[in-house]
Amino acid sequence: MSYKFEKLEVWQSAMDYADLILAVVEKLPQKENFNLSSQMDRAVTSISLNIAEGSTGQSDPEQAKFLGYAIRSLIETVACLHHVHRRKYLKDPELLRKPYKHSEILFAKLQAMRKAIAPDKYVKEEQALYEVFTNDGECPF
Repeated sequence: MSYKFEKLEVWQSAMDYADLILAVVEKLPQKENFNLSSQMDRAVTSISLNIAEGSTGQSDPEQAKFLGYAIRSLIETVACLHHVHRRKYLKDPELLRKPYKHSEILFAKLQAMRKAIAPDKYVKEEQALYEVFTNDGECPF
C-alpha cells in the first residue's frame, strides 16, 4: 500500500529539495545551529509535510490551502539561502545555486497544482512574472 502523496511528483520534488537544503545546513557554522540552520531545516521539512497533509481526505480548497503553506515554506528557505550568501558562510557557490534552481522548479509545480485543483479558491497574487532559470540563466549566487 502507498499513500496518495507518495505518488505526487511535487512531493517527490520537495523531498529532493530538502536533501539539497540539508546539504547547505550541514556546511553552516556551528554558531547557526539554533538559528539559521534550525530555521532552514524546519522550513524545508514543512514543504513536504504540507503537501502530504493536504493530499489526503481534504477538499480541493483545503488541499490548496496546504499547498499555499508549502509555497510559503519554500519561499522562506530561499530567503535563508540569501542570508547564507550574504553572511559568506559557504565558499562553494554551487551549494547555493543548485537548491536555488530547484526551488524555482518546485515553486512552479506547487503553483500549478494549486491553480489546477482550486483555481478560484485562494488569494491570488498580482500578476507577477516568475521565471525558471536554466543552467545558462542568471542566479543570485
